[in-house]
Amino acid sequence: MMEYYSTFDLIKVSDFHTRPRARIYPAAKRVVETTLAVVLLVLLAPLFVLFMVAIRLDSPGPTLYRQTRIGKNGKPFTFYKFRSMYQHIDRSAHQDFLKAFVNGNVKNGKNGQGVFKPIKANQITPVGRFLRKTSLDELPQLINIVKGEMSFIGPRPNVPAEVEEYQEWHMRRLDTLPGITGLAQVNGRSSIPFDHIVLYDIRYVESESLLMDLRILWQTVPLVLRGKGAK
Repeated sequence: MMEYYSTFDLIKVSDFHTRPRARIYPAAKRVVETTLAVVLLVLLAPLFVLFMVAIRLDSPGPTLYRQTRIGKNGKPFTFYKFRSMYQHIDRSAHQDFLKAFVNGNVKNGKNGQGVFKPIKANQITPVGRFLRKTSLDELPQLINIVKGEMSFIGPRPNVPAEVEEYQEWHMRRLDTLPGITGLAQVNGRSSIPFDHIVLYDIRYVESESLLMDLRILWQTVPLVLRGKGAK
């Protein structure tokens, strides 16, 4: 395997070695996650209806935002979120940003914190601002989990334009199902460079276990409650 270097903690990607997985882990994870996702969809059904009505009353357009994302082994799937932006928004600037972000060519945010995102405040609906701040816009991804396209824990799925910009070593983050949250999300979310995100994702791929999943879920809760990293 070729050696790829990152500025992240002076880690070499070749330092990660694939180890045998306990055969029970993928099956156990799938059973637990599917069961939990179905239960949550039933319990949260009234909340889904409330959000869908609020979104529809807030602005014209569908209540769910559908987008093609790239999943495990490079397989595309339809990704669901509650719509948080107005319809017919020009997304070309954001598309350019995604490509630049993967290539490490992005501007810093205010005071050097995080990264600049070309989403203007007037493009986000009032209800959408609340959903984004609380990360409740992500709830429809429970449907993706039931369909076997996503997991609760794993690398966040990218759009095809981002994957087209991947370097060879970036592809290793596609070796597992993408997740609603992940190791990168509890260690900086969108405030860290893409290469750092990928290295966290590779760490997860090489070390994933039910215990690690529980730890990441536990760390995600306070981040969501504080709205940290949400846009």
